Amino acid sequence: MAFRFNFAIEDNESTESDAHSEANLQLNPPKHEQTADAAAACSPQPGTAKHAGKDLSEKKLCFPAAREHHVPEDVSKVLENKVLDTVSDLRYVKVSAVEMTRRGGTHGEDIVWKSISAHSDLIPGVYEGGLKIWECTFDLLEYLAEAGLQFANKAVLDLGCGAGLLGIAALRGKAAQVHFQDYNSTVIDEITLPNVVANCVNDGNGTGGADERKIVKPPSKKPRKAECLPDALSRCRFFSGEWSEVSRLLLSSSEPCSKYDVILTSETIYNPDYYGALHDTLSQLLDKNGRVYLASKVHYFGVGGGVYLFEKLVEERKVFTISTVKETDQGLKRFVMEMAFKDSC
Repeated sequence: MAFRFNFAIEDNESTESDAHSEANLQLNPPKHEQTADAAAACSPQPGTAKHAGKDLSEKKLCFPAAREHHVPEDVSKVLENKVLDTVSDLRYVKVSAVEMTRRGGTHGEDIVWKSISAHSDLIPGVYEGGLKIWECTFDLLEYLAEAGLQFANKAVLDLGCGAGLLGIAALRGKAAQVHFQDYNSTVIDEITLPNVVANCVNDGNGTGGADERKIVKPPSKKPRKAECLPDALSRCRFFSGEWSEVSRLLLSSSEPCSKYDVILTSETIYNPDYYGALHDTLSQLLDKNGRVYLASKVHYFGVGGGVYLFEKLVEERKVFTISTVKETDQGLKRFVMEMAFKDSC
């Protein structure tokens, strides 16, 4: 049976509560996933071929090379032609406006056009769902606030970042560095980077830091020329590509990264075929005393992944401990999990 997500574009006039409610009603499988085969640029993918309903010999997927995306010197250009809204006190770019500027199949990856044409939130190896804000992101944001997790002076990775809201929360928490990764370069350029800039600019609305959030005014739909807070953006780096390749890039770059104290990831375990690549990436990039916080639905219908199956793999690998730190029973059950290296506990 072929598996297909339903692709939804927000209404231009949605409010923060509308956006949050819409996200909480989405029980579809998630935003961002990577392939388990990091070695080949084009290779058959067993699970993906199976879920697409095609024979392995007929199905080949091509994956984009990992690369770093640099912040432009004039950050105001990042927000040109963008329409902003607010959810959970964080600014984000409305996908509907991005879609209007990227019609016709002539813009790079063309994932917006392809996903709309296919009526799908997932096109394996082409578009991995990063344009959408999925509901478990809000679960993890709530947990970070409830637990009072401290980011100050820590290195943080938002893995499978999509809109980048988790990394932005860490940035507001005074993290020493925050890195954002998504499978699709278009997501980084059109969604993640603009969202980070929008939350790091001084335009008179008082959104520069966590201490000011109580007095935030609704942002203008069309942002004024951005006056960037350079310290915040200088602590950010942006990467696109398949997990294993991004991991290799991070560890071998001319600007090598230290291991991460915290890795945040949401709705990245919907497909069991990708668990090996995810597990390896976490083990390669996490500091020996670091923590992973992973938000997920209990089960993803149609592809078979979910919390219990991922827990089983983690236990079999005997590298990490994994435990539940938050459970939500509204709608389909959802969890926030904490992972740490066994020898650090």
